[in-house]
Amino acid sequence: MTRFRRRLRQTLTVARRDFVATVYTPIFLVFLLAPALMASFSAIGGMGAASVASSGREKARVVAIVADDLARPMAQADTRLRAVFRRDDAPPALATVRPAGDPRAQAEDLFSARDMDVSVVMFGPLTRPHILHTRRYTRSADYMGVLAAETLADHALGAARPRVEPVKLVTDAARQSRGGRNQSAFLAVLGIFFLTLFLSTQLLGAIAEERNSKVIEVLAAAVPLESVFLGKLLGMFGVAVLFVGFWGAIVGKLGTLLPADAATAFGELAPAIGAGPFALLFAAYFAMAYLLLGAVFLGVGAQASTMREIQLLSLPVTIVQVAMFGLSAAAVASPGGWLAIAAEVFPLSSPFAMAGHAANSPDLWPHLLALAWQALWVGLFVTIGARAFRRGVLQSGSARPRRRGKAAA
Repeated sequence: MTRFRRRLRQTLTVARRDFVATVYTPIFLVFLLAPALMASFSAIGGMGAASVASSGREKARVVAIVADDLARPMAQADTRLRAVFRRDDAPPALATVRPAGDPRAQAEDLFSARDMDVSVVMFGPLTRPHILHTRRYTRSADYMGVLAAETLADHALGAARPRVEPVKLVTDAARQSRGGRNQSAFLAVLGIFFLTLFLSTQLLGAIAEERNSKVIEVLAAAVPLESVFLGKLLGMFGVAVLFVGFWGAIVGKLGTLLPADAATAFGELAPAIGAGPFALLFAAYFAMAYLLLGAVFLGVGAQASTMREIQLLSLPVTIVQVAMFGLSAAAVASPGGWLAIAAEVFPLSSPFAMAGHAANSPDLWPHLLALAWQALWVGLFVTIGARAFRRGVLQSGSARPRRRGKAAA
């Protein structure tokens, strides 16, 4: 058996050992269902916040102090104008009040009304309306100005006002737009960041547990440390692939239940390189991002001996991941610039930035170079981490000086 085959067999043995030890445990089921638990808690909190917001929205009002002959035209104009707003973007509901006494004093009194939450009050002639509003509702105040103009036009012209009846046609023609490519690039960066943030940090404690139980010394005596580190990295990557495959199948099934509007919105996310190659590149860059960050975290976490030290390391590890996400997100926003090139070359941010590059550019050859470049750094990080563990923790030198000493003897 050649040296390469022996090393490969040893690496795969360690990987299989770690994969089985992780997956065949009850705690892995909790880990696998963690997104569902987080989504449930988020949904409960979201429903509570939505109920509070909806109750406040139901009582919110914009008020117009107008005469009775203008109340009906204003209500009709308000109905027409609200058709162009989405439900969450529309101004508060309109209420009309008859003038009584001083208009300014009446407007200020309306803000203290108990039956409604008044944010904007319009009074005075519609040719020069006075709009009293709080600082938060500036856009609603602008809307009242447009509403005054529409009401005045309806009241003055009546049936003589020209009516426009647009004919809306829906097309299924797909086209690639700059906005769609940018959105695809950002979602690719965000997806890889979320997956690596959730999955790769568990590598911090992979060596520390076996270091405390002295198992790592047995492994180091039988297998080269580089094979141990790479095997553990591949084993945990297999766990990550199982996790992504499980939730990918569930999300894929749920995607068929989405309404047509949501499917159309996802269809506008057209990467420049094509949907099929983009999906393959996304999977490849996720693998490289996990292996790169995992190799760094494995080497750093191997220096920790207690759970407290691992917990202290988790904060800088998270900061590194967030920094790589921020750098890559800024890079995909301005493709081709010096920042994008720096993010694509720097090893830890390269998978994120190149995933965004796939959405912005149709060229394929840069990805072959990028994947080879990232694979090289995975090997370097594993080697550096293994040697640092051998020298700093096991208090032994590298294998090469030992061979020279044996030959000299």
